[in-house]
Amino acid sequence: MTNVTVFGSGKMGSAIGSVFSSGGASVDHITTSTPDASVTGDIVVLAVPYPAVSDIVAKYGEQLAGKVVVDVTNPIDYKTFGFFEPADGSVTAEIANLLPDSKVVKGFNTTFFHTLADAGQGAVVLVAGDDDDAKASVVSAIKAGGFGAVDAGALTTARELEAFAKLQIQLAMGGKIGRFAVVAA
Repeated sequence: MTNVTVFGSGKMGSAIGSVFSSGGASVDHITTSTPDASVTGDIVVLAVPYPAVSDIVAKYGEQLAGKVVVDVTNPIDYKTFGFFEPADGSVTAEIANLLPDSKVVKGFNTTFFHTLADAGQGAVVLVAGDDDDAKASVVSAIKAGGFGAVDAGALTTARELEAFAKLQIQLAMGGKIGRFAVVAA
């Protein structure tokens, strides 16, 4: 059985946890109200705003060693709802640099929580990373939960996934799209 720890229990954290539990995974959440919890999952999901990641890494970095860490974050400035973009990479690459002993992958950042909460209806989660086994374990757990999942390539692809999410969010905030999902062909 797959064990998953999700940092965050907001809309995304809850929806992602449901995807994994629907596939038979054991899921636990670490939140600000459970600050002394331990990381028990083989797969760990960072379903928090990007600015919260540095505190998580500082506190749990040793527990994340050897784990598959799924970065859901997008580089959003929550004060202005604008985006900041790392000059030569992605926030996922920054996280990977902070967690050199973890297998960091990007995933779920282009899938709105509504889509996850509504059982997807053919939605596909894009996953990127440099460790093929880590990506395969995440893809397998997502598929077990009833969603499609596609290996989108190397960790450098996280930059394009973050740009894609930026476009989606801007269109949604502008009222030009509602729910949006990549779907299987």
